Amino acid sequence: MTPELRQLRHFVTVAEELHFGRAAARLHMTQPPLSQSIAGLEELLGAPLFLRNRRQVTLTPAGSALLPEARRILEEAGALPELVRRVASGEAGRLALSFVTTAGLSVLPATLRRYSAAYPAVRMVLQEATSDVQFEELLHGRIDAGFVIPPLPGASGALLAYRRIVEEPLVLCAPSGLEALRGERPVRLRDLPPLPLVIFPRAVAPALHDAILACFRAAGVTPMIGQEAIQMQTIVSLVSGGMGMALVPQSVSNLMRPGVEYRPLLDPAPLAETGLAWRRDNASPVLKGFINLLFEN
Repeated sequence: MTPELRQLRHFVTVAEELHFGRAAARLHMTQPPLSQSIAGLEELLGAPLFLRNRRQVTLTPAGSALLPEARRILEEAGALPELVRRVASGEAGRLALSFVTTAGLSVLPATLRRYSAAYPAVRMVLQEATSDVQFEELLHGRIDAGFVIPPLPGASGALLAYRRIVEEPLVLCAPSGLEALRGERPVRLRDLPPLPLVIFPRAVAPALHDAILACFRAAGVTPMIGQEAIQMQTIVSLVSGGMGMALVPQSVSNLMRPGVEYRPLLDPAPLAETGLAWRRDNASPVLKGFINLLFEN
């Protein structure tokens, strides 16, 4: 059997007073039930906790060893109501978030600063992942929310909620030194040399993949897909390595690499959308607080 908190509280009070009468008065009880409580605790633990005689009460070695542990247990037990209240209100707990690269380069830093300032007791667990991976993580309950590129996946999307956060135009990411890039002006796709296109696989980001190809078609250009990559950093690195050109969301231009230049398009540029997805049945108060803060007016 495990000692009750009541018994530990009685023990600590007697240990501090070293007098059963004063301890009983402090506990607002009579001495006989206090003595019975201590005797029951000693029997439960299998060792005497106090040495008693007519003139004094002292702790035994076992009592001295128990005292700091008993104080710690009582302190932790006393903190439980406040801990439960804070978790229930979303002020404390754990929040697992995933994010695509574009979110990490745009809305995520400011969002994390605001949330950390408002909810300093919440422990955030962050991981970068593509949208398709995040949808699986959400459906299996391994993350609370994800900054993703829509659309949501087919039938599974019925289990997920989604709200748009930001839209940004696509811009050109091309190797430095091209004639069409002189003067740091916006460019037309048809004025570019026929470089291979570095692009997201359609299976990973179908909306973004299709928007990029539609942009080229509208400009009267048929691009040759040279490389596919699932991370924006990799796409920019491949352009830096001379493997081709790419169209990327404007926030990706914050990724500076040697041998890479970014330009806005004179062609009608489609918008790349980033939003937040979460399970509809996730009742976490911490998640609710995060969503409220992110979308507050």
